[in-house]
Formats: sequence, C-alpha cells, structure tokens
Amino acid sequence: MKKAILLVLCCLSLLNVQARLPFFKSKTSKVPEAASENTLAKDTATLADTLTSELLWSPLTDSMELVPELAIETDSSILFNDPQLNPFDYIDTNIDSLYYQWLCNGLLGPDTTCIDRDDEDDPIADRVYQERVANLPNIIPATYNQIVRRFIELYIYQRRQQVSNMLAIGEYYFPIFEQALEENGLPLELKYLPVIESGLNPNAVSRAGAAGLWQFIYSTGKVYGLQINSLTDERRDPVKSTQAAMRYLKALYEMFGDWNLAIAAYNCGPGNVRKAVARSGGSRDFWKIYYHLPRETRSYVPLFIAANYAMTYHEAHGICPAQLGYRLIADTFMIQQNMHFQQIADVCHVPLESLRQLNPHFRNNIAHGTADKPGILYLPAEYTPTFITYQDSIANYKRQELLTANLNKAPAKAGNRAEGEAIVYRVRSGDNLYDIGRKYHVTVKQIKTWNNLKSDMLRIGQRLIIY
Repeated sequence: MKKAILLVLCCLSLLNVQARLPFFKSKTSKVPEAASENTLAKDTATLADTLTSELLWSPLTDSMELVPELAIETDSSILFNDPQLNPFDYIDTNIDSLYYQWLCNGLLGPDTTCIDRDDEDDPIADRVYQERVANLPNIIPATYNQIVRRFIELYIYQRRQQVSNMLAIGEYYFPIFEQALEENGLPLELKYLPVIESGLNPNAVSRAGAAGLWQFIYSTGKVYGLQINSLTDERRDPVKSTQAAMRYLKALYEMFGDWNLAIAAYNCGPGNVRKAVARSGGSRDFWKIYYHLPRETRSYVPLFIAANYAMTYHEAHGICPAQLGYRLIADTFMIQQNMHFQQIADVCHVPLESLRQLNPHFRNNIAHGTADKPGILYLPAEYTPTFITYQDSIANYKRQELLTANLNKAPAKAGNRAEGEAIVYRVRSGDNLYDIGRKYHVTVKQIKTWNNLKSDMLRIGQRLIIY
C-alpha cells in the first residue's frame, strides 16, 4: 500500500514538472517590428501581475494556477522595448582600430590559460538576466527590460573581444576611477561610464568633438578646469579628467536627485533632461521620460546597465580578459619644462610606446610644463630612479634636433590631414560653415578644402570631415 501511494505521488510530481510553462521569451524570440508607446505600456500593465508568479499545472484541480512560493521580484517594465532601436548603431569602429594597434605593438594579447566559451547557441532566459541585474552590487537602480537585454547581448555576443580587451585595460584605469569616486562619495559603479563613453580609450574623439576617457567637449572641459592648448589636452589625462568628471557628475546628481537622470544628463546635457521631465508631466523616472529624450540618450542608461552586467558577469559567459603587455604601475612627476618623448626614451631607456600610452594628454609627443603651471608626466615605475637622476639634463639632450625643431614645426597646410583625429560632423538644420568652424576652431576655407566643397551651401544630413 505504501509503495502504491509513493508511486502515485511520484507520478503527480512528474506531471507537475512536465506541465511547467516557459513563460519568459527566449533569446531567439522575435520583437514586433513596430509598437506604440501606449501599446507597450498597456501590455506591461496587464502582464505585470502575472510576471511576479510562475504558472504551474495543478493535477488536483485540473487547471492552471499561480504559485506564489516560486515568485521572483519582477520590474513591471520587463516587457518595455523600443523596436526602432538598433544596438549596432553604437558600435565604434575607432575603438576596434585602437585595439588592433595595441595588438600590433604587443600591448594586448590573449590569455592562454583561459578558454573563451561562446554561449550564443544556448539562449538565456529573461529570468536569469533579470536576477543577475537585480544582484549587481550597485547603488544606482538597474532596471531589466528588453532594451537592456539587447545591449547586454551586444556586449556578450557581438562585442566579446571588446569586453575582453576592456577588462584588461580596466586593470589600469578602474583603480584611478574608484579612488576618485571614493574620495567624492559617489557610487563606484560609475567607473563603467567611460566603458560606454570611450571604450576606455583616452584618445577617443566623438563626432561632436568630445575627447578623452570621459568625453568632455571643449567648453565643459574648460568649465571644470581642464587645460586645453596646442601642447596639452587634459581631457585625455586619465587622472585630471576623472577628477573633473567627479565634479560634473556630483553637480548633475544635485540637480536631478536621481542617478539615472544624472547619467542621461551627462550624455545630452541637463537642459534636454529638464525638457523631457517637463514634457512627461514632471516624472523623475527615466523609463517614463524615455520617449521625450533625444534618441541617442534613450540608449545611454540601458547601455550603462549592460556595461555593468558585461563587466561583472563576463565569466558566466566564458569571456576571458586579455593580457596586458606592459607594466601597470606608474609614478607621477611634476615637470616645469618641455621634454620630447624621444629625449626621455633615449636618456632613461624608457620604451617610447609606453610614454605615449601613459601620457595621451600631451600632444605632438612633447611633455609640456612651466614653472607657473607644471605638467604631469606618468612614467613606468621601474624607470623612476633613472628619471630622477637625469631629469635636469633630459631637456638638453639633442635639444635642437628633438625639441626645438618639433616646437617650431610649420602648421600643416589646410588640405593636409592635421595631427590628431578626424571627426565626422553631420549637418543639422540652421548650420552654416562659419558657425561650424567656430565650434571646432577651424576656418571655413579648411572645411571646404577637406571636404572638396565648391560653395558654402550645406544640406541637412550632409557629413563633413573636420581635423
């Protein structure tokens, strides 16, 4: 009799397990091609309660019933999506070219002790993503929905190598960010902002002319005390730019009282966020003002959440950090005279590429400093004793050949590519060559020469190359 009862119970349990319904959409589920904001909101509202429990078949009542014991906390916006969003628009080919250059110079390489495992053929349920996002060690609220999922999968599938490289480069930059965040009492997860801003590339320049790890535009960099001149651009200085970013982020948070809105304002400016809040009826919820924000900014917060996820859970997806080919420990020197990188390299036997790598804020390979405003030179720690010994004589080594000649170089002709990065500017309504030239500190003649323009007429959407 006991055996018969046990057999019946086992059968009932088996039926119960087999009847479990797959509730969440799989990775391969199709997203509707078009959906209105109202439709998405309605779908979210009607299904929100159901999402908090799991549907199981009850053999005793021969019906479906909710089982609260298996419920997980589910954000009501889990179904929120933007069908017109294309995550591939946010792939920066300049970042890839930088990594390729580092590979060629032996600065990055694969970790031969780690086996990269791509799990793209094994779809991950929304439940797994949602629980991991909820368990991020963050103060800043991290919502999971279908937009966030699409950016997570952009990182862990299409951009695996970029994540691998950023994990390695982050070993140098993240301690700098974390120390500054700690000193200013800001959430440590903000260290991932440069991941989406610049891909941890201090030489990155955006189409709008923003530069450096934290992507400061010229005017904002000046407001926050960064030195920008012909020899130095402190927007590219990892320490100076980080200190400026801390002040800016703190000001944005004090302005909005919400970190997601502060992060959005970092991307599009506080004015655009204030307009979005007003148009939404005063809401301070990023997802409720989503459609009132500029298109690029709509993706900024979900991209930030996805970067947090990818950098935190990379091991769960078999992504191996790359190996750095240079020393991570650097010493800081205040210099009060100009020195060409080649002078330092020859006298102190420092690899020239290491000087360029550690000092992206110095233009034209010249370390710049004066008695009134000393410059900051970063040097691999193992060369510190040699530099201290010969510091006073470095500037005199082949001075005419290496330093004076480079300082007195004639400016490049208007038709030639200038030293530095080219940016692509897309013409907007009301633009003219004079205003564009003023914005980027170039002449109308230069813009016309670089782009083979025969007249001053521009059309909306036209792309201009500016050096």
